[in-house]
Amino acid sequence: MPIPISRRGFLAALAQMSASGIQRELFRASPAKGVAVLAYAYYARPSGGDMISIEQRWTRSDTIDVAYIRRSSDYGRTWSAPAEFRTGERRAEGMVRRHPMCGFVDVRTGRFIDFWVEGVLPTDNPLEGMRNWNIYYRVSRDGGRTFSRTYQVIQAGAEFGPNHPLPGVWTGKNAVMLGDVTCRPLTTPDGRILLPIQLTPLGADGQLFNPTGGYTYTDAAVVRGRWRGDQLEWEMSQLIKGDPARSTRGMVEPTIAFLDDSRLLMVLRGSNDKRPEIPSYRWVAFSSDGGRRWTTPEPWTFEQGQPFFSPSACSQLLRHSSGRLFWLGNITPENPRGNRPRFPLVIGEVDRGTGRLKSASVRTVDTLGAGEDPVLSLSNFYAREDRLTREIVVHMTRLFARSEGWAGDAYLYRIRL
Repeated sequence: MPIPISRRGFLAALAQMSASGIQRELFRASPAKGVAVLAYAYYARPSGGDMISIEQRWTRSDTIDVAYIRRSSDYGRTWSAPAEFRTGERRAEGMVRRHPMCGFVDVRTGRFIDFWVEGVLPTDNPLEGMRNWNIYYRVSRDGGRTFSRTYQVIQAGAEFGPNHPLPGVWTGKNAVMLGDVTCRPLTTPDGRILLPIQLTPLGADGQLFNPTGGYTYTDAAVVRGRWRGDQLEWEMSQLIKGDPARSTRGMVEPTIAFLDDSRLLMVLRGSNDKRPEIPSYRWVAFSSDGGRRWTTPEPWTFEQGQPFFSPSACSQLLRHSSGRLFWLGNITPENPRGNRPRFPLVIGEVDRGTGRLKSASVRTVDTLGAGEDPVLSLSNFYAREDRLTREIVVHMTRLFARSEGWAGDAYLYRIRL
C-alpha cells in the first residue's frame, strides 16, 4: 500500500523540504494571452559552455504552434537571436507536425544528436499521431552548428524501411514516438546509444490496441543504436508491456539510467484513466543485458518497499557528476485521477544498488500556490546539471491549460545538492 500519511502532514512536509536550496527564475515569458511557452536548454558538446535552447509555443494540447532555437557559448548567460524551427507544414495529404525533443551529446564520440517526432495528421487532430508518428534525427560534429542529413529511426534489416520502421510498426496503422523531452538517450560503456521509446500496439484485428478505452495506449521499448559513420544502425529491444487491469494506458514515457551493478533501470508513466478507483503508480523495469530484455514492470517503491501515488505524467532519471542518481516527477498524497493533479514536482535520490527511491531524500521543487487554479501542471519539464555550479537545473513551465486559453511562463529552477 502507498505510504500512510495525511494530506495535511504531506503538504507540511513538502513545505519544509522546500524551505531552502531551490531558486526559481524566469527563463522565457509568454508572448501573449492564450499562449503557453515551454522552453529548455541543453549542452551541445561534451564539455564547455556551448548550449542550445528550444522555445515552444502552445495554444492546445499535444501541438507545438511554433518553435525557436537560440544558442549560447557562455553556459547560458547570453543567447543569440531566435531562429524559427518549423513545426507545422500544410500539404495535400494533411498537416505535417514536428515535435522537437532535447538534443543529446554522445560523450564517447563528441557527436551531438538532435531528435524529433514527425508525422502527417490528415485533419490535424493530435490523436491521428497515434497512427503516423515516427522518430527522426540528425547529427552534428560541431556542437549543433551544422548537421548531417535527416535520418529516420529504422531497424537494421532488409524488411524495414520508412513505412515499416520497427518490428510491429507500420506507418498509417500505428506509430513510434519519443514520449517527452525527459525520455533521454544514454551512451553505454561499449559505445551504443540507447533511446527509450513508446509505440502504439496493434491488436489481432490490425487496429490500434486499446483494451481499456483510455485516451491512448502504448507499450515501451528501447532502440539500441550503433554508429555507422554519422548514421546509427538501430535494433529494437523486447517490448515492455503493462497490465491493462493495473495501468489503463499501458506503459508510457520511459526514462532510463544505469545502476552501479550495470543493470539498467527504467521508470515509466502509468495511468488510471477511465478507472480512477485503481491506484495510480509510477512503474519500474530492469534489464541485465544492456537493454535487450526487460523484467515485467511493477509499481516503483521507496526503499522500504512501499509504492507511492503518482499521476499520469512524465518523469526523468538524471545521473549527477558526483555519481548520485536522481529522479524528478510528481508524487501526490492521494490517488490521482488520470493526469491530475500534476503537482507537486519533486526530486529524490535513487538507491544505485536496488533502484528504489530514497524516501527521506524527496523534496519539493514547486507546487500549487495559495489561490492558484488546481488545473496547474508542473510537468513536461527537462532537468540537467549545471557544469559550472554542479546544481541540478530544471526547465519547467507553470502551465495552466484552460478551455478559454493556455497560459504559462517558462522558468528555470536551481537545486543545490
